Amino acid sequence: MTILNSKIPEDSLAEKWAKYKASAKLVNPANKKKLDIIVVGTGLAGAGAASALGELGYNVKNFCFQDTPRRAHSVAAQGGINAAKNYKNDGDSIYRLFYDMIKGGDYRAREANVYRAAEVSNDVIDHFTALGVPFARDYGGNLDNRSFGGVQVSRTFYAKGQTGQQCLLGTYSSLNRQISKGMVKMFPRREMLELVIIDGKARGIITRNLITGKIERYSAHAVVLATGGYGTIYYLSTLAVNSNPSAAWKVHKKGAFFANPSFVQIHPTSIPQLNDYQAKLTLMSESLRNDGRIWVPKKKGDKRPPNEIPEEERDYYLERRYPAFGNLVPRDVASRAAKERCDAGYGVGDTGLAVNLDFKDAIKTQGKKAIEDKYGNLFEMYETITGINPYEKPMRIYPAGHYTMGGLWVDYELMTTIQGLYAIGESNFSDHGANRLGASSLMQASGDGYFILPYTIGDYLADEIRTPRISTDLKEFEEAEKAVKERLEKLILINGKQTASSFHKRLGKIMWDYCGMTRNEKGLKKVAEKIKELKEEFWSDLKIPGELYEVNQELEKAGRVADYFELANLMVIDALNRTESCGAHFREESQTPEGEAKRDDKNFAYVAAWEYTGENKPHQLHKEKLEFEFVEVKERTYK
Repeated sequence: MTILNSKIPEDSLAEKWAKYKASAKLVNPANKKKLDIIVVGTGLAGAGAASALGELGYNVKNFCFQDTPRRAHSVAAQGGINAAKNYKNDGDSIYRLFYDMIKGGDYRAREANVYRAAEVSNDVIDHFTALGVPFARDYGGNLDNRSFGGVQVSRTFYAKGQTGQQCLLGTYSSLNRQISKGMVKMFPRREMLELVIIDGKARGIITRNLITGKIERYSAHAVVLATGGYGTIYYLSTLAVNSNPSAAWKVHKKGAFFANPSFVQIHPTSIPQLNDYQAKLTLMSESLRNDGRIWVPKKKGDKRPPNEIPEEERDYYLERRYPAFGNLVPRDVASRAAKERCDAGYGVGDTGLAVNLDFKDAIKTQGKKAIEDKYGNLFEMYETITGINPYEKPMRIYPAGHYTMGGLWVDYELMTTIQGLYAIGESNFSDHGANRLGASSLMQASGDGYFILPYTIGDYLADEIRTPRISTDLKEFEEAEKAVKERLEKLILINGKQTASSFHKRLGKIMWDYCGMTRNEKGLKKVAEKIKELKEEFWSDLKIPGELYEVNQELEKAGRVADYFELANLMVIDALNRTESCGAHFREESQTPEGEAKRDDKNFAYVAAWEYTGENKPHQLHKEKLEFEFVEVKERTYK
């Protein structure tokens, strides 16, 4: 049985990372040329890691399923990126950022990893500025900041409403530098379908060329996954349609533990679903909550146009319930509050599943030009999608599936339970506990890729310099390729009548209803049966037109949906096991009299790391106890 070893260094919180770097084993420049590293993913974590490792002198093979690395989903993180620069002189610090993340995650994250993420955040901002990312600047020319949910300081750096896109373009430029130097070889339009393990160590991957359909083998001395999260489990989500957890799930089935799968964040500011034909939802940045005020009518079922409802008949419910934070409460709190108001009959719009996000007061006090400078592209996008001009009428928003705090279990070095396999960015679990603070995703992904992994992977590779380049002719590669082909052929040979997307849509709906914003024992047990029935139907009535060895997007979708079924089952198992409420995981049986999440620190202050034990066999639970030496664990309140 694998025993979890988080490898957290001794010493005080502020000294752990410095002491680790000082004692980590090094690889000299001549030896780095002998070592190959595979990086799967080209978002801020993956492209950052690939470019940093290439700059160090390693031979890097970088993979993405898009046609270009710049299409990674990091592009959609609109609102900003956190760092503890304290430019506003409002009391911020590395410790304050660390504390806000620990508290925001409802005390379900590992202290050491969270502090390190906060510690390297300032390096990330300096790095992006040097790369030319056009962060907003104040009147004096200094980098500007705004506030985000769950905090009382301004620490979020931003580039209007397209911060993720601008950061990704900066990262893409650093990646292209290494590609042009020959240190990184780019493999677009490849989907990773299997991990190759030799003598207990990750030594390569099997991919499918999405243009030719050819199954390909690639070897390396270490493998890094930067493949994002699994929010698309709900079908309708704020993520790109093709975002998926398949790479992470494949390595999970080869021995990498999966941690806290039920911790899925619901974002409070999505454009509500407009019809039954949508394939995704569109996120309105959380930054809008800085100036927008959220409200519903005080009268149930009030369908008057919002501008006709006078002030005294409006319920600014977040400001009423959480006066200390108001509209800037954390995402899980804001999402549940919106759901509660809509469920109680106060929602707006034709469906009643929306609340108002109103900029009337901000425009009146700051002027339209100031609001346009901050959020202009977001306002344009909203009007294009809905036909409503948010300068004149409130936006309508509603919660939607978004970020996943759960992911592959990693130790302090970001290594999974498979030797030589690393997981960075959203694909690991380690930094956000049960709820992620806004603008910390870009921060963590970039920190992992640029400033953490290059140190920790070097410590591992220092013992690999005598290992010659791994041949892809070895039996382990042959067996892995055979397994991939058999799995794909099995999907094609079902020859039923229903599309992969239709199954995904049905799975997403039942997961949203029973394992979404709120959960309870009865509903979770019910959805477990529904998942089982739907999975059986999938494997008997799936229709995939086309062939294996050609462009076949339906085959791509089918493979991912097959993995969704298995992951959905584990999410439900994890949610059933955790009978407390914490962060985004809200068990209706565990709430305070005021309707807030009620933790059970005595029984659940641990990371739930699940081990795959075989087909149709139950997962085995391993617990990493969470020790809090440097923060006081207490009730999480924003009132």
